[in-house]
Amino acid sequence: MFVPELRPWRAARPHVVRAANAVRPGLARAVGAVQPHLQRAAGAVRPQLARAVAAAKPQLARITRPKPGGLRRYTAGAAGAGVALAVLVVVTAGPWDSTGQRTAERDRAAALNGTGGADHGGHSGASGTAGQAPEPAPSAESVLAGLGGAANTVKSDPTGKALADVLGPLLDDPALGARRTAAVVDLTDGKRLYGTGADDALTPASTTKIATAVAALSAMGADHRLTTRTALEPDTGELVLVGGGDPTLTAHKDAEGWASLRTLADRTATALKKRGIHEVTLSYDTTLFAGSELHPIGVDGNLALVTSLMADEARPDDSTSGPVTRDTDPAADAARTFGALLADQGIRTTSPGPSKATSRAKALAAVSSPPLSSIVERMLTNSDNDIAEALARQTAVASGKRADFDGGAAAIASVLKKLGLPLKGARFNDGSGLDRDDRLTADLLTALLVKAGDPAHPELRAVLTGLPVAGFTGTLTTRYTDGAAGVVRAKTGTLTGVNTLAGTVVDQDGHLLAFAFLASNTTSAIAAQSALDRTATALAACGCH
Repeated sequence: MFVPELRPWRAARPHVVRAANAVRPGLARAVGAVQPHLQRAAGAVRPQLARAVAAAKPQLARITRPKPGGLRRYTAGAAGAGVALAVLVVVTAGPWDSTGQRTAERDRAAALNGTGGADHGGHSGASGTAGQAPEPAPSAESVLAGLGGAANTVKSDPTGKALADVLGPLLDDPALGARRTAAVVDLTDGKRLYGTGADDALTPASTTKIATAVAALSAMGADHRLTTRTALEPDTGELVLVGGGDPTLTAHKDAEGWASLRTLADRTATALKKRGIHEVTLSYDTTLFAGSELHPIGVDGNLALVTSLMADEARPDDSTSGPVTRDTDPAADAARTFGALLADQGIRTTSPGPSKATSRAKALAAVSSPPLSSIVERMLTNSDNDIAEALARQTAVASGKRADFDGGAAAIASVLKKLGLPLKGARFNDGSGLDRDDRLTADLLTALLVKAGDPAHPELRAVLTGLPVAGFTGTLTTRYTDGAAGVVRAKTGTLTGVNTLAGTVVDQDGHLLAFAFLASNTTSAIAAQSALDRTATALAACGCH
């Protein structure tokens, strides 16, 4: 399956920029030296390339034309097209040495003076320092096979006995507590290859967010956007800031592509001035969501009050993730910030208070979030509890249920049932997994991942692309630095005494697998995380026949 990188690139970009800056002078000299050879080589191969492309075009057209038949046929077409593109890139990018490695790449490897992946030169570790590089990753050949390319090189599916021999001892690690369950399935067809207690429901912690993501995307669609707007009551001159339940709304000067409260203030001020209005009574509307705003766990730095109006997740600092003391009234604080932004535009306001926009209110301005797929990716990569709880309530709204904690949980279960997922033993109480009474099975978690990879459900693809990448992004940035960095993609889950991991991996034979490991009654979070990481790394290194 081809899983495009979206948000994870933003997290990796600073490291790439630093590496590029370090090698740019040497590369510039290398380019100047080889440019004449490059021009001669390109001229020599251009006729052969043209003939090769012309000959391959009918076959590529056939394998990339959408047909029924499942993921393997679809991904085989994608891989074929990718091979054609790779040929073009290699021919135009040369020169290369006798080993097939580009000489510029070889020079960069020598400059970094380190060891790295099986197919590449030096590679710095997650910390960016030499000597801490990850273990060599699987070569491109096995990955392409797992994606459907070079299918004749893919061996038979891993067997349950072989997987049990490899995973069993690792899952028996005392660090994983008194109870542990696991499941491994082939992501392309959903066939369970290994399971131990896979149907037993345990506390899932933040892996609950995988279920929340699937439900939200299924209920609203990947392109759905969350809108925050302003409305003017015609009789009273009251300006109402209407919360649309967008947990990514920001008041920062650099919105980084998210919906901006500053932009909304600018547009609103412009609309008011066109009407000759320079002073308003400011109110805010949070009626999209219902019920208690306080999570059952109580006040916690990992989650703000759940309201349909807040800016920057009610964080008083510039942080974007992690625990921090939140504002005690997120909606009122967002409205006060909005009023100050209006004042900067010459619009005077009263101190804001709660209200509700009537059906007669005139729309003035609005800002919308990026597509829901991007919000889901951010939620999964950073394990963002605020986004998770907002999406649970948005799923309730889309499902016609009351938008409170109970309604969100019921909506998630209802949507997953409609998708035909195995819900036996599952219990939802929130969208984030902070509630210790949540229950999921390893069977359900792997089924959710399989559903997200199903060609019949492209709207769910962000569930896979949003998974943290081992050693590189999100909650896995500092993990796997000496193991399967870049190979494992997984959602983590951590509560006191609970450690979970669910995601995808390509094994050594090129099989794309989904896995879920759940452990309860653990005594050391660090030891349990290490044990889970070793298990996932072993799965990546496994041929298991």
